[in-house]
Amino acid sequence: MNSNRIVIIGAGPTGLGCAYRLNKLGYKNWAIYEKEDRLGGLARSFKDKNGFTWDIGGHVMFSQCRHYNALADNLLGNDFISHQRESWIRMLFRWIPYPFQNNIRYLPKDLMLECLLGLIQAKSNDRKADNFAQWLFNTFGKGIAKAFLVPYNTKVWAVPLDTMDYGWVKQRISVLNTEKMLWNIIMRLDEKGWGPNNRFKFPLYGGTGGFFDKFKPFVNKRIGYKKNVARVDLASKIIEFDRGGYDKYDILVNTVPLDMFVRMIKPVKTDRAYLFKEADKLKHNGIFVVGIGLKKKIKSTRCWVYFPQKTSPFYRMTYFSRYSPHNVPEGDTDNYSSLLCEVSFSEYRPVDESQVIDAVMKGLVREGIISKADTQEIISKWLKKIDYAYPIPTLGRDIVLSGIQAFLAENNIYSRGRFGAWKYEAGNMDHCVMMGIELIDRILLGKKENIWKP
Repeated sequence: MNSNRIVIIGAGPTGLGCAYRLNKLGYKNWAIYEKEDRLGGLARSFKDKNGFTWDIGGHVMFSQCRHYNALADNLLGNDFISHQRESWIRMLFRWIPYPFQNNIRYLPKDLMLECLLGLIQAKSNDRKADNFAQWLFNTFGKGIAKAFLVPYNTKVWAVPLDTMDYGWVKQRISVLNTEKMLWNIIMRLDEKGWGPNNRFKFPLYGGTGGFFDKFKPFVNKRIGYKKNVARVDLASKIIEFDRGGYDKYDILVNTVPLDMFVRMIKPVKTDRAYLFKEADKLKHNGIFVVGIGLKKKIKSTRCWVYFPQKTSPFYRMTYFSRYSPHNVPEGDTDNYSSLLCEVSFSEYRPVDESQVIDAVMKGLVREGIISKADTQEIISKWLKKIDYAYPIPTLGRDIVLSGIQAFLAENNIYSRGRFGAWKYEAGNMDHCVMMGIELIDRILLGKKENIWKP
C-alpha cells in the first residue's frame, strides 16, 4: 500500500485535507511542503504587535457536508463560537439587510419602483445570457442590477463582468420571484436567512488559522516549512526547491495557483508551450486586507457589511471582534474592537498600496461605521497584500482547465484546491479540505471525487 511516494505542494486547506486522510489511512510514504512558516495558506491568521488577531479576509466556518462538519467538530471540540449571521448592505447612507434583492423595501420609493418594474420586465423575456453581466440584467432587471448587483460584483471581482461566465452562481446569488418581492414590500417583511452561511462557527482562539493549526499532528515530521518549489521535472519525477534540495515523487498533489505551477514544469517535448499559452488565460484578482484595531467598544450585532458604492474603497467590512473576543487584546471586547476591510485590485482596478489604509479609514468615517473622534482611538493598523484572492470564472475557463488537468493527470499530477483547481464555486474552506480528502480516497481507494469535477 505504501509503495508509491505521494508529495503534496502547499499546506493550505487542501494539502491539510490530504495529510489528514493519509494519516487516517495509515499511509507512510508521503511528504508535504509549504513555502511559508505556518499552516493554513489563505486561511492562516496573524497576531500583530498590539495583540489583535487578523484573518486574510472575512472567513467563516459553515458547510452542508456532514463529513467536513464531523471533522471540524472533532478538531475544534468546544473551542468555537456559533453565530447567527447578520449581514447588511450599506448604500445611500441606509442599512439594507442582505440579500439586497430580497429586501428592496428599504430603498427610496423611486428606486424601489425602478427595481420592481425592472424585475417584472426581466421575467417577461427568456433571453439567454452570454456572460455574467447579461445574466444579472436578464435575471433581476435593470433596476436591481444597476443599483447593487453590477456595482458590487464589479468591485469584488475587479474585472469587467462581461468577461465572466455565470455557471458558478448557484448558492452564491439569491434568485427570487416577483410575487415574493411584492409580498415582502407590502407586508413589510425582511428576508435575511437566505444562503448556506446563515449560521456559522468561528474558532475561539487564533482566528480562522486556529482551526487549521489543529491539523499539526497530521503533518508532524512529514512537513517541510519554507520550502518553495521552483521546478517540477516530469521526466524524472522530481521537484526542486528554490533554496536547494529536492524530493522524488510517484504521485504529485499540487495546491499552489495553477498558472504558477504550470510555469514550474520542465519542458517535455512541446507541451510546455501549450501549457503556458493555456495557463495565461486563467485570471484572478488580489485583495488588500486592512485591519483597524480600536481601544474602544463598537456596539453592533452585525457580522459583516457589503459596500457597492464607489465612495468606499472596500467591498466588505467585517466586525471582526464580534466573531471571537480573543481577536482583540486579552479577549477584552469591553474596551477593544476590530474591523476587517477588504479592497480588491487587478490590472483593471489598480490600488495604491501606500494609500490604502488611509483610504479605508476615510471610507469607514464616510459610511458612518466609525466617527472622526473614533479615529483617535485607533491603536492598530494592519495591512496584508494577497496577490491571489479569487480565481475568476472567466468565459472559456472550463475548456482551459480541462486541457491542463488532463495533461497533468497523464503525468500522475493532481491539481486541487481554491487555486489549484481554479474553481471559485468550489473554493470555500470546506470544499478545499474535502477536495484533499476525496483526492486521497481516489488515489488509494479508487473512490470517486465529488467536490472536484473535471
